[in-house]
Amino acid sequence: MKRVHHRNHQEQKKCPSIIMMRLAGLCVFSTIILSVVFSLSLVLRDPPSDAVPISVPRWIDDKLLAGLLPAGFDETSCLSRYDSLINRKGLSAKPSSYLISRLRKYEALHRECGPYTQSYNKTVKDLRSGVPSQSSSAACKYLVWISYSGLGNRILTIASAFLYALLTNRVLLLDPGLDMTDLFCEPFPHASWFLPPDFPLRAQFHHLNQKSAHCYGKMIKDKSVTASFVYLHLAHDYDDQDKLFFCDEDQRFLDQVPWLLVRTDNYFVPSLFLMPSFEQELNQLFPNRETVFHFLARYLFHPTNRVWGLVIRYYEAYLANVDERVGIQIRVFDTGTGPFQHVLDQILACVFKENLLPDVNRKQATISSSGKPKSKAVLMTSLSSGYSEKVRDMYWEFPTTTGEAVGVFQPSHEGYQQTENQMHNQKAWAEMYLLSLTDVLVTSSWSTFGYVAQGLGGLKPWILYKPENRTAPDPPCQRAMSMEPCFHAPPFYDCKAKKGIDTGKLVPHVRHCEDMSWGLKLVHNYA
Repeated sequence: MKRVHHRNHQEQKKCPSIIMMRLAGLCVFSTIILSVVFSLSLVLRDPPSDAVPISVPRWIDDKLLAGLLPAGFDETSCLSRYDSLINRKGLSAKPSSYLISRLRKYEALHRECGPYTQSYNKTVKDLRSGVPSQSSSAACKYLVWISYSGLGNRILTIASAFLYALLTNRVLLLDPGLDMTDLFCEPFPHASWFLPPDFPLRAQFHHLNQKSAHCYGKMIKDKSVTASFVYLHLAHDYDDQDKLFFCDEDQRFLDQVPWLLVRTDNYFVPSLFLMPSFEQELNQLFPNRETVFHFLARYLFHPTNRVWGLVIRYYEAYLANVDERVGIQIRVFDTGTGPFQHVLDQILACVFKENLLPDVNRKQATISSSGKPKSKAVLMTSLSSGYSEKVRDMYWEFPTTTGEAVGVFQPSHEGYQQTENQMHNQKAWAEMYLLSLTDVLVTSSWSTFGYVAQGLGGLKPWILYKPENRTAPDPPCQRAMSMEPCFHAPPFYDCKAKKGIDTGKLVPHVRHCEDMSWGLKLVHNYA
């Protein structure tokens, strides 16, 4: 008994030492783990341009889209930013480490120079006093986007303006217009991208035009070299002087101006790729040129909770539980009351010819199939309900030749475009996003609505040719060269030679569009 008691007494004396050793080991292990996590967070947040890609857990990769999205947001304030519904689809390609690092640097610049910061207040003070650009001591430079045109155009032009701001180290601020804050979440952490209501030039936005003294095109005509701000008119009706914006020599002057204001309805990104001063930077940002809008759209445009509710409720109710989703976006430019038979004929000819949807058997009442038939959901968007009703009735009245089950759905049919209507634009934004979640997509020529959907979804759509004389074209459609939007009104000018030139034939990665022969679009250069 004494031996047992003695041994127990010795073990009790050892216990505190053992416990202390274990606690010390646990502390060391915890310190190592915390160091690794902290280092990993720094690399993910702001990787160097030449960083070797690192392996990260799949949930981190999905949630932040391979590092494209910044961390640090209150997720409940904007559910769409990290929602698994859209992130399940992922990106069509991996963004370059250089693009990710530049986005993190831009976010830091936006925090430093955003609304009501010390730098912003100083620059606004100079603007109020009319200090000429050459005399300004502003530490920050700004690009103010003026709200203009329909929703599809606005999304494309914001992406264009942001890329230009990124290339020129400017801070992008948006005129919120009537409904922008109801449509889009803030994309940058800890700083707003919306222009404050007390911005001194805000009352002038509606009056700025090509005849304004601060319009860059007019300044060139008048040989004016000083201004406290410059208005860039890059809309479809811009003239030859306005188009000099796309020349490097003119960019050197604009670089001195703290405040640039831009109004545009064009996706002008392709012409930025033709400017020598931006060439090297753009090649590093986007090694695959056809991913420009795809990456920028997924980074910048997150539907507000109100709009996201429209998206997820419709998706879960009609699109989630099928084998394949087919999107058909219809934009008709004909005058008169639709639906038009030639448009319906063209749509059906396209989807049948390209095997996107099964044809129907009009001679048999039923077609037997073994096992559960494959299911397809067709999401159709149009201002008219007539096209979806006819396609839906066709698949209800006749069996498919393949035995597949096809459901046809259309979220809204507003009758006509209502640019200033808040709910109309919320539904339009929700429908663009729903189209981007489809597996295959058919779009209409010239439609910015379709451009946004294909870019968000990383989809190369089948483009319906524009009908002439109310006759369905043959062939009815063509597969797009890339998922990039078309620049509808590009300049055709050689800045060095100072003469006209076909800008769609200068480099392999900028070509003329399929749906608009004079337009320009980016394609991936495999050479």
